[in-house]
Amino acid sequence: MAASEAPPFWWKQADWRPWALWPLSAVYGLVASARMAGAKRQHVSAAVLCVGNLTVGGEGKTPIAIALAKEAKRQKRRVGFLSRGYGGHSGGPHLVDRKHDTPRHVGDEPMLLARHAPTVVSPDRVAGARKLIAEGCDFIIMDDGFQSARLRMDYALIVVDARRGLGNGHVIPGGPLRAPLIDQLRYANGIVTMGDGQAAMDVVRRAARAGRSVFSAHLKPKGTRALKGARVLAFAGIGNPDKFYDTLRMIGAEVVATRSFPDHYPYSEDDVAELSAQAEAERLQLVTTEKDLVRLHHGHGPVRDFAATVRLLPVEAVFESSGMPERIVAETVTAWRERSL
Repeated sequence: MAASEAPPFWWKQADWRPWALWPLSAVYGLVASARMAGAKRQHVSAAVLCVGNLTVGGEGKTPIAIALAKEAKRQKRRVGFLSRGYGGHSGGPHLVDRKHDTPRHVGDEPMLLARHAPTVVSPDRVAGARKLIAEGCDFIIMDDGFQSARLRMDYALIVVDARRGLGNGHVIPGGPLRAPLIDQLRYANGIVTMGDGQAAMDVVRRAARAGRSVFSAHLKPKGTRALKGARVLAFAGIGNPDKFYDTLRMIGAEVVATRSFPDHYPYSEDDVAELSAQAEAERLQLVTTEKDLVRLHHGHGPVRDFAATVRLLPVEAVFESSGMPERIVAETVTAWRERSL
C-alpha cells in the first residue's frame, strides 16, 4: 500500500482508531517479526546493500539508491539495481530494457534506475540477484525489500522522512509501520533521515542507542530557474506528494493548484484532459516528478502528447556529509568480503 492510498490517520497523532485496530496490528506485527527472524537468508556472490524503510509509502529511497550507486561506481564496483518492480507486471527475473520496456511492464522506479546501472525486476529477490551477478555485477543495491527476509544483506540502510517520521507509530493496519520498530531496527545497519523536521528524532535516538549509524540527507532540486516565480499546477502520483509540492514552493514557484494521485498511478486520457483543461483555464504551468513523467512518456496517444506540455522538477539526494556515501559503500564491501572468507 502506498502512502497516498493509506488512511490519513496513519500520519497523525494516534487517536482512537489505531487503538481500535490494535489487536489486528499486534497479529500483523508478530507475523512480520517472526518472518524476519526465522527466514533463511540466502547468500549470493556479490555485495548487497539494501535501501529500505520502516513504513509503507515513499520516503526517498530511489534517489538515495542512485546516489549510492554513483559512489559505488566511483569505487570501481560493478553496480546493479534489484527491484520488485512495484506497479509493473513482469514475472521476472527480468533485466530492464529501456528501449522496449514500459512502466506498465516493469514499474516506474526500475525505468529510472536503469538509466544509471543494469536493473533487474523480480519478486524473487534471490533469483534477481543471481541474474545481476550473471550480468557481471559485484555490487547489488536493493531498492526496498528490507522486510523480505530472503536475501542476505551486507548493509541495510533505512530511510526515514524527517517530517513525517513513523506517523502514529502503529503497525499495519492501525498505522504505517511494516513491523514493530524494535524488531526492524535489529536488522538495520544505518538510518538516514530525509529532509528537515523533528518527527524522526525518536527513531534516531533509538537507532543511536542500538549502536546503529545515523546519517542525514535531503533532496536537492535541479534546473529550478525556469520554475522560479512560475504559477503552477503541480500533480504527482508518488508515495508522498506533499514533499514534492513543498520542494516547488522552496524553489520559489507559486503552487496555485495541486492534484494528488495514488503511487505508481497509470494516468488515463480523462486524467490528462482534466489536468490540461484546468491548467489552460487558470493559465498555469503543469509540473510533475520524474517518476510521473516517465509513466506519461510511455502512455498511449493523448497521454504521451500531454507529457510534452509538462515541465519536470528533477531531484537528487545529497548527504549532509560528503563522506557518508563513501563510508556506506565501503562498509558494505567489507561485510561482503568477511562473509566470503
